Amino acid sequence: MCDYSLHYIASRPAEIGDKLVTMEFANTVTRGFASVEDPMTAVCLRPGTELVFDTAPEYRRPFTQWLPRSRPGKIASAVARFRQTNLDRRDTHHDALEFADGTTVLLTRLCLGQRATVLQLPADLQKTTPPDKQQRALDGADLGRVS
Repeated sequence: MCDYSLHYIASRPAEIGDKLVTMEFANTVTRGFASVEDPMTAVCLRPGTELVFDTAPEYRRPFTQWLPRSRPGKIASAVARFRQTNLDRRDTHHDALEFADGTTVLLTRLCLGQRATVLQLPADLQKTTPPDKQQRALDGADLGRVS
């Protein structure tokens, strides 16, 4: 998913092995991920996607725009799982990362220029078909014929 303010930005879904970088996209108030090779295209993550950061991730703490001397927060864990929060509120950012240490940070709060790699995509249960059903479909057994 890509957060609500990235809907008008060119985007594509994440793939395993993608090298990502945190970016600020033109004409938006949102930060997100882009491919290292194509920084103009947002890379959208699905809930459950797992990432590993190259270095300890850093994020902007709330109200830092009014506190110029404040330092970014650091997260000890480099592995994170993408999730969405506050889905009942339309007027807020939803995209977040939940780190192995339990810390959850909105994607838009991540500091710019951080690099991560997509480790794993979530299983898509709707598209997964057991092997025995695949074979029956190929044999025509699931096309209304009684065997």
